[in-house]
Amino acid sequence: MKKVVIVGGNSGIGLSFVQKFNRKHQIVCLNRKGFSEDLNVEQHTFDVLTDEFPVQDHFDSLIYCPGSINLKPFKNLTDQDFKNDMDINFNGAVKCIKSSLPLLNKNGISSIVLFSTIAVAQGMPFHASIASAKGAVEALAKSLAAEFAPHIRVNVVAPSVTKTEMFDQMEEKARNTLIESSALKRVAEPIEIANLVAFLSSNLNTYITGQNIIVDGGFSVT
Repeated sequence: MKKVVIVGGNSGIGLSFVQKFNRKHQIVCLNRKGFSEDLNVEQHTFDVLTDEFPVQDHFDSLIYCPGSINLKPFKNLTDQDFKNDMDINFNGAVKCIKSSLPLLNKNGISSIVLFSTIAVAQGMPFHASIASAKGAVEALAKSLAAEFAPHIRVNVVAPSVTKTEMFDQMEEKARNTLIESSALKRVAEPIEIANLVAFLSSNLNTYITGQNIIVDGGFSVT
């Protein structure tokens, strides 16, 4: 049984992963908003920017889920907007990876999975801040995949909009536009992304590292 540490496992894609795979893996959830009584796994309250990494034992996979959605015209973005997005998406990931390195099993099958967005590759209006932060995540993953090989695989999953709390916060017009822009005419369910994360973290993945895998329901081909 693999031991998986997931940062942000009490909502969205992270929650779907925990709910489906908690019987197959020993999962440790690090949640900024505290504990979820519905999750029968080890949990710790953890702020990626201020708290010390609470995991002390060796584990096999790190999944870093925290993200933000801050859609504004470039002229309305403040310095603080850019800083906040970098802190949540990039700096928090860096901190967790640094803390994980002494604990990740160096057995050739360890894994780190990070998250980006299709807005990095696609180019979308009002995404300047979040796309910049996620672009940094993609560059980090490629560098670390080369540096950590052959013992630790590092990959990025870049979904289009997924049916999470952040999607619900968007204006209805924006949601409908995104749905119509997809070849499949819908947004992804969190479990559909979680299934890919599970594969990348599993022993079934023995040869994929340094990749940014886009999961967009055909958005990029329409």
